[in-house]
Amino acid sequence: MSPDCENIKPYKGDNSAKKVQVEKMFDNIAPAYDLMNRAMTLGIDKLWRRKAVKMIHSHGATKILDVATGTGDLAMLLAQRLDPISVIGIDLSARMIEIGRRKVAAAGLGDVVKLTVGDCLDLAYPDETFDCVTVAYGVRNFEDLARGYSEMFRVLQPGGMMCVIELSTPTMPVIRPLYNIYSTKIIPAVGRVVSRDTDAYTYLPRSIAAVPQGEKMLEMLTGAGFVNARFKTLTLGVCTIYTAFKPQQQ
Repeated sequence: MSPDCENIKPYKGDNSAKKVQVEKMFDNIAPAYDLMNRAMTLGIDKLWRRKAVKMIHSHGATKILDVATGTGDLAMLLAQRLDPISVIGIDLSARMIEIGRRKVAAAGLGDVVKLTVGDCLDLAYPDETFDCVTVAYGVRNFEDLARGYSEMFRVLQPGGMMCVIELSTPTMPVIRPLYNIYSTKIIPAVGRVVSRDTDAYTYLPRSIAAVPQGEKMLEMLTGAGFVNARFKTLTLGVCTIYTAFKPQQQ
């Protein structure tokens, strides 16, 4: 059964495919994207990325693919903290990639980090190209999550690591009501003012609520062929990091 998040689209009344709508949405909000990330997480998203990179560090990755890279924050952090040979970041949105490339150049990381427009459901890389694949805050936007995981599994080398950072819904009774108010009222209101896209930050809480979480996400990773799938919740359950590996022997 397909996860509910595949049926959640940014623009109600628009009959185009989810992939088309997601590309349009991120093109629209690209100039405000980094500001909104900092604002709606109070800057904690940076800590979540650092935690993930620390987990990846022990794996010793040298050739990394960052899927749904956005403006390249995780790709750049991976390059800065892990000293890899290369980090390739792909994203559907040309405007996000354009902004990311400027950030990469300003940080002096152009020799390591390469950002390009690409489709996570049809990765333009041979089998077993990378020893690590990452996705930060992106899998809930996939039009076909199982296919996306299958493609990432394909391009991983045997023994390679998969790391997914995704926003999640807190389950604690005390936190859940406050989170609901913040995510469904405050974030959309601020997003409409800052990004001028009236639908993008209404879509955000709907997509978070619909994406597979916890054990259900591990089942999807296992179904794609990954082993040793685990998850760790952060900040009272607002964010979850999933890790899994491609078996050494196929």
